[in-house]
Amino acid sequence: MSLTLYIHPLASLCHKVLIGLYESGTPFEARIVDFADPASAAAHIDRWPVGKIPVLHDSAADAVVPETSIILEYLQRHHPGPVELLPLEPDLQQEVRLWDRFFDLYVSTPMQKIVTDRIRPEGARDPHGVEEAHATIDTAYAMVDRQVGQTRHAAGDDFTMADCSALPALFFGSIVHPFKPDQSGLAGYFERLLQRPSVRRVIAEARPYFDYFPYRDQMPARFLEAAE
Repeated sequence: MSLTLYIHPLASLCHKVLIGLYESGTPFEARIVDFADPASAAAHIDRWPVGKIPVLHDSAADAVVPETSIILEYLQRHHPGPVELLPLEPDLQQEVRLWDRFFDLYVSTPMQKIVTDRIRPEGARDPHGVEEAHATIDTAYAMVDRQVGQTRHAAGDDFTMADCSALPALFFGSIVHPFKPDQSGLAGYFERLLQRPSVRRVIAEARPYFDYFPYRDQMPARFLEAAE
Protein backbone atom coordinates (compact mmCIF):
# COMPACT_ATOMS: atom_id res chain seq x y z
CA MET A 1 0.00 0.00 0.00
CA SER A 2 1.67 3.20 -1.17
CA LEU A 3 -0.81 5.82 0.05
CA THR A 4 -0.77 7.33 3.54
CA LEU A 5 -3.21 10.08 4.50
CA TYR A 6 -2.27 12.21 7.50
CA ILE A 7 -5.44 13.37 9.25
CA HIS A 8 -7.31 14.13 12.41
CA PRO A 9 -10.64 12.26 12.65
CA LEU A 10 -12.56 15.37 13.76
CA ALA A 11 -11.26 17.70 11.02
CA SER A 12 -13.90 18.50 8.41
CA LEU A 13 -11.38 18.96 5.59
CA CYS A 14 -9.99 15.50 6.32
CA HIS A 15 -13.53 14.16 6.02
CA LYS A 16 -13.71 15.61 2.50
CA VAL A 17 -10.76 13.52 1.32
CA LEU A 18 -11.83 10.42 3.27
CA ILE A 19 -15.22 10.48 1.56
CA GLY A 20 -13.50 10.58 -1.84
CA LEU A 21 -11.26 7.67 -0.93
CA TYR A 22 -14.13 5.57 0.38
CA GLU A 23 -16.27 6.36 -2.68
CA SER A 24 -13.50 5.13 -4.97
CA GLY A 25 -12.44 2.19 -2.81
CA THR A 26 -8.81 3.30 -3.01
CA PRO A 27 -6.53 1.43 -0.57
CA PHE A 28 -4.72 3.73 1.85
CA GLU A 29 -3.52 3.99 5.44
CA ALA A 30 -4.78 6.78 7.67
CA ARG A 31 -2.43 8.18 10.29
CA ILE A 32 -3.51 10.65 12.94
CA VAL A 33 -1.39 13.76 13.44
CA ASP A 34 -1.38 14.69 17.11
CA PHE A 35 -0.45 18.37 17.30
CA ALA A 36 -0.30 18.12 21.10
CA ASP A 37 2.57 15.65 20.72
CA PRO A 38 5.77 17.56 19.84
CA ALA A 39 7.21 14.61 17.92
CA SER A 40 4.05 14.05 15.87
CA ALA A 41 3.69 17.77 15.18
CA ALA A 42 7.35 18.17 14.20
CA ALA A 43 7.19 15.22 11.83
CA HIS A 44 4.19 16.76 10.13
CA ILE A 45 5.84 20.17 9.86
CA ASP A 46 8.78 18.46 8.15
CA ARG A 47 6.31 16.82 5.78
CA TRP A 48 4.40 20.04 4.99
CA PRO A 49 5.79 23.19 6.66
CA VAL A 50 2.44 25.00 6.54
CA GLY A 51 1.33 22.42 9.10
CA LYS A 52 -2.19 21.87 7.76
CA ILE A 53 -4.01 18.57 7.38
CA PRO A 54 -4.85 16.47 5.49
CA VAL A 55 -1.70 15.63 3.57
CA LEU A 56 -1.28 12.62 1.29
CA HIS A 57 2.02 10.77 0.90
CA ASP A 58 2.41 8.48 -2.11
CA SER A 59 5.51 6.39 -1.37
CA ALA A 60 5.50 4.78 -4.82
CA ALA A 61 5.87 8.18 -6.48
CA ASP A 62 7.78 9.79 -3.58
CA ALA A 63 5.12 12.54 -3.66
CA VAL A 64 3.73 14.67 -0.85
CA VAL A 65 0.36 16.08 -1.87
CA PRO A 66 -1.33 18.77 0.28
CA GLU A 67 -4.68 20.59 0.02
CA THR A 68 -7.94 18.70 -0.22
CA SER A 69 -8.96 19.47 -3.81
CA ILE A 70 -5.44 18.84 -5.07
CA ILE A 71 -5.37 15.52 -3.21
CA LEU A 72 -8.63 14.37 -4.77
CA GLU A 73 -7.51 15.38 -8.26
CA TYR A 74 -4.19 13.61 -7.72
CA LEU A 75 -5.98 10.45 -6.64
CA GLN A 76 -8.16 10.49 -9.73
CA ARG A 77 -5.17 10.86 -12.04
CA HIS A 78 -2.85 8.36 -10.37
CA HIS A 79 -5.10 6.05 -8.33
CA PRO A 80 -8.51 6.14 -10.05
CA GLY A 81 -11.48 4.22 -8.76
CA PRO A 82 -14.97 3.53 -10.11
CA VAL A 83 -16.31 6.96 -9.08
CA GLU A 84 -15.28 9.83 -11.35
CA LEU A 85 -14.83 12.61 -8.78
CA LEU A 86 -13.73 15.12 -11.43
CA PRO A 87 -15.53 14.68 -14.77
CA LEU A 88 -13.56 14.79 -18.01
CA GLU A 89 -16.05 17.02 -19.84
CA PRO A 90 -14.55 20.56 -19.54
CA ASP A 91 -17.69 22.55 -18.71
CA LEU A 92 -18.88 20.06 -16.11
CA GLN A 93 -15.36 19.86 -14.71
CA GLN A 94 -15.39 23.62 -14.24
CA GLU A 95 -18.77 23.41 -12.49
CA VAL A 96 -17.46 20.74 -10.12
CA ARG A 97 -14.40 22.81 -9.29
CA LEU A 98 -16.58 25.87 -8.69
CA TRP A 99 -18.85 24.16 -6.18
CA ASP A 100 -15.96 22.33 -4.56
CA ARG A 101 -14.31 25.68 -3.81
CA PHE A 102 -17.67 27.23 -2.92
CA PHE A 103 -18.30 24.82 -0.05
CA ASP A 104 -14.72 25.15 1.20
CA LEU A 105 -14.65 28.95 1.09
CA TYR A 106 -18.20 30.00 1.93
CA VAL A 107 -19.44 27.27 4.27
CA SER A 108 -16.42 25.48 5.77
CA THR A 109 -14.27 28.56 6.35
CA PRO A 110 -16.91 30.70 8.12
CA MET A 111 -18.10 27.59 10.02
CA GLN A 112 -14.58 27.13 11.35
CA LYS A 113 -14.49 30.80 12.34
CA ILE A 114 -17.62 30.33 14.44
CA VAL A 115 -16.34 27.13 16.03
CA THR A 116 -12.86 28.38 16.93
CA ASP A 117 -14.23 31.61 18.37
CA ARG A 118 -16.12 29.62 21.00
CA ILE A 119 -12.86 28.26 22.45
CA ARG A 120 -11.01 31.56 22.49
CA PRO A 121 -10.31 32.99 25.96
CA GLU A 122 -12.48 35.79 27.29
CA GLY A 123 -11.34 39.11 25.91
CA ALA A 124 -9.96 37.52 22.73
CA ARG A 125 -13.24 36.68 21.03
CA ASP A 126 -14.38 38.30 17.80
CA PRO A 127 -18.16 38.83 17.87
CA HIS A 128 -18.08 41.01 14.76
CA GLY A 129 -16.15 38.34 12.84
CA VAL A 130 -18.59 35.67 14.01
CA GLU A 131 -21.53 37.82 12.89
CA GLU A 132 -19.91 38.18 9.47
CA ALA A 133 -19.34 34.41 9.32
CA HIS A 134 -23.03 33.73 10.01
CA ALA A 135 -23.99 36.21 7.27
CA THR A 136 -21.67 34.47 4.79
CA ILE A 137 -23.19 31.08 5.59
CA ASP A 138 -26.69 32.55 5.21
CA THR A 139 -25.84 33.67 1.69
CA ALA A 140 -24.16 30.36 0.87
CA TYR A 141 -27.10 28.28 2.10
CA ALA A 142 -29.51 30.26 -0.07
CA MET A 143 -27.30 29.70 -3.13
CA VAL A 144 -26.95 25.97 -2.43
CA ASP A 145 -30.69 25.66 -1.88
CA ARG A 146 -31.29 27.03 -5.38
CA GLN A 147 -28.51 24.96 -6.93
CA VAL A 148 -29.55 21.57 -5.59
CA GLY A 149 -33.19 22.30 -6.28
CA GLN A 150 -32.27 21.87 -9.95
CA THR A 151 -29.74 19.00 -9.71
CA ARG A 152 -29.47 15.86 -7.63
CA HIS A 153 -25.94 16.68 -6.54
CA ALA A 154 -23.90 19.85 -6.16
CA ALA A 155 -22.76 19.88 -9.79
CA GLY A 156 -25.00 17.71 -11.90
CA ASP A 157 -26.63 14.34 -11.43
CA ASP A 158 -23.52 12.37 -10.41
CA PHE A 159 -21.57 12.36 -7.14
CA THR A 160 -18.34 14.34 -7.55
CA MET A 161 -15.58 16.12 -5.67
CA ALA A 162 -18.02 18.97 -5.04
CA ASP A 163 -20.17 16.63 -2.95
CA CYS A 164 -17.10 15.44 -1.02
CA SER A 165 -16.61 19.08 -0.09
CA ALA A 166 -20.29 19.70 0.64
CA LEU A 167 -20.88 17.00 3.23
CA PRO A 168 -18.42 18.04 5.96
CA ALA A 169 -19.19 21.71 5.36
CA LEU A 170 -22.93 21.13 5.78
CA PHE A 171 -22.54 18.56 8.56
CA PHE A 172 -20.76 20.95 10.91
CA GLY A 173 -22.36 24.03 9.37
CA SER A 174 -25.86 22.75 10.13
CA ILE A 175 -24.89 22.49 13.81
CA VAL A 176 -23.55 26.03 14.26
CA HIS A 177 -25.90 27.65 11.73
CA PRO A 178 -29.02 25.51 11.13
CA PHE A 179 -30.84 25.50 7.81
CA LYS A 180 -33.91 27.70 7.51
CA PRO A 181 -37.30 25.90 7.51
CA ASP A 182 -37.99 26.93 3.91
CA GLN A 183 -34.66 25.60 2.56
CA SER A 184 -36.09 22.25 1.52
CA GLY A 185 -33.70 21.82 -1.41
CA LEU A 186 -30.68 22.23 0.85
CA ALA A 187 -32.12 19.99 3.58
CA GLY A 188 -33.05 17.28 1.09
CA TYR A 189 -29.61 17.36 -0.49
CA PHE A 190 -27.97 17.04 2.93
CA GLU A 191 -30.16 14.06 3.77
CA ARG A 192 -29.22 12.36 0.50
CA LEU A 193 -25.55 12.82 1.30
CA LEU A 194 -26.02 11.38 4.79
CA GLN A 195 -27.33 8.14 3.30
CA ARG A 196 -24.18 7.39 1.30
CA PRO A 197 -22.06 4.54 2.76
CA SER A 198 -18.89 6.62 2.44
CA VAL A 199 -20.43 9.41 4.48
CA ARG A 200 -21.85 7.09 7.11
CA ARG A 201 -18.41 5.53 7.52
CA VAL A 202 -16.68 8.90 7.95
CA ILE A 203 -19.22 10.02 10.56
CA ALA A 204 -18.91 6.71 12.42
CA GLU A 205 -15.12 7.07 12.53
CA ALA A 206 -15.40 10.64 13.80
CA ARG A 207 -18.07 9.89 16.42
CA PRO A 208 -15.62 8.91 19.23
CA TYR A 209 -14.09 12.40 18.91
CA PHE A 210 -17.33 14.42 18.96
CA ASP A 211 -16.92 15.14 22.68
CA TYR A 212 -14.04 17.43 21.69
CA PHE A 213 -16.18 19.45 19.28
CA PRO A 214 -16.79 22.91 20.81
CA TYR A 215 -20.47 22.80 19.80
CA ARG A 216 -21.01 19.27 21.09
CA ASP A 217 -23.98 20.55 23.11
CA GLN A 218 -25.78 21.53 19.89
CA MET A 219 -25.18 18.32 17.94
CA PRO A 220 -28.39 16.48 17.01
CA ALA A 221 -28.82 13.18 18.80
CA ARG A 222 -28.82 11.26 15.52
CA PHE A 223 -25.22 12.30 14.90
CA LEU A 224 -24.15 11.08 18.33
CA GLU A 225 -25.81 7.68 18.16
CA ALA A 226 -24.23 4.76 16.34
CA ALA A 227 -26.28 3.54 13.39
CA GLU A 228 -28.01 0.22 13.90
